[in-house]
Amino acid sequence: MSPTRVVILGGGFAGTATARALDRAGRERVDVTLVSRENFMLFTPMLPEVAGGSIDGRDIMQPLRAALANRPSSRFELGEAIEADTTGKTVTLRHPVTGDEKTLAYDELVLAIGSTASTMGVPGVAEFALPFKTMADAETVRRRVVGALEAAAGTTDLLERDRLLRFAIVGGDFTGVELAGELRAFLSSILAYYPGIDPGAVELVVVESGERLLGHLPEKFGKYAAAVLSGRRISLRLREDVASVDDGGIALRGGERIASATVIWAAGEKPSPLAEALGLKTDKHGAIETGPDFAVGPHVWALGDCAAVPRPHGGTYAPLAQNAIREGALLGRNILARIAGRPTRPFRYRELGQMASLGDRTGIAALPGGHMLAGLPAWLLWRAYYLGRVPGWADKARIALDWSIGSAFKPPTSRLSMLQEKTHAFGR
Repeated sequence: MSPTRVVILGGGFAGTATARALDRAGRERVDVTLVSRENFMLFTPMLPEVAGGSIDGRDIMQPLRAALANRPSSRFELGEAIEADTTGKTVTLRHPVTGDEKTLAYDELVLAIGSTASTMGVPGVAEFALPFKTMADAETVRRRVVGALEAAAGTTDLLERDRLLRFAIVGGDFTGVELAGELRAFLSSILAYYPGIDPGAVELVVVESGERLLGHLPEKFGKYAAAVLSGRRISLRLREDVASVDDGGIALRGGERIASATVIWAAGEKPSPLAEALGLKTDKHGAIETGPDFAVGPHVWALGDCAAVPRPHGGTYAPLAQNAIREGALLGRNILARIAGRPTRPFRYRELGQMASLGDRTGIAALPGGHMLAGLPAWLLWRAYYLGRVPGWADKARIALDWSIGSAFKPPTSRLSMLQEKTHAFGR
């Protein structure tokens, strides 16, 4: 009997976890093709540290070919899905380098296509703000911050210097809070190289439309994060809606402007638009609606950030890395059960908690039961947990070395491209 052909679209946490589960348990029963538009899996929880120069971006990129090299039932295909025929059970791919198209036949199709940065419909965001979703985004943010300092050091225009030295982050959830903490630490460590710039003139602003930071967590977590960031001279603009973004900065709905040459958009994400393009049923946010076992329809499954996986008592699971990893482990077993004619199992998982690094050896952790761990212990827990989740001992060692070097030396300020570079990735 020929192996069942399983095609997995997406090389993030959900897709790679599914491939690993199928390889471990399936072996000769399945033939797995993992398809991704990038040839690496990005460990996204550490992107703020890349932007802040704490670690080298290459250390959080796991090559997918290497990850699947010793797995006999799995292979990697570089490509981006542009069309799927669920009746004929084929998917059409476009090669991101050559543009060539090819068709893959499947017996079971897994959609783990993730999410993209969302402009939230705000005018000017796509043209003038920097998204923060990919490795290119993180590296662009770091280069733009250094470039702004270089430009400020060379200008005598006081208004322009003020604009250059104000860095605005839109979004006060985990990404925005972590990025603010890392960038403040980065700026504090390198301003000594710019004797002509008064450190007090450098401003970091976080704009959040909600009542507080970390709005989906209990109030005490947001209050602690706000106290820490405010204590580091980070301005918090809560209950402020962004009306538009332009090359001069941010216009707030109340009529005020925030002059800034560097606006970073961390205000939201949306499921990959490919979900709707494939003609699948989606919820109001654009996520693919699934059954409790991840089934979308005959021989089609979805999980991770692109999927609305129902909880037992209402609602859907949050788009978290810990959920995606555990969803992939169960989906692998469910596909094998379907192949064998056995019943599938519904996904049931209670989050272990959530953590954020606030920079300068300070963190915050939401633990089960509503308990909060804060300060240095939370920061150490954050580092230990995420270091443990990084795949491969070599990358773990490199990150640990980066952290050790970073605690003893200032990060580099060299940069590779011009301040006016355009590398926006909204909708990618």
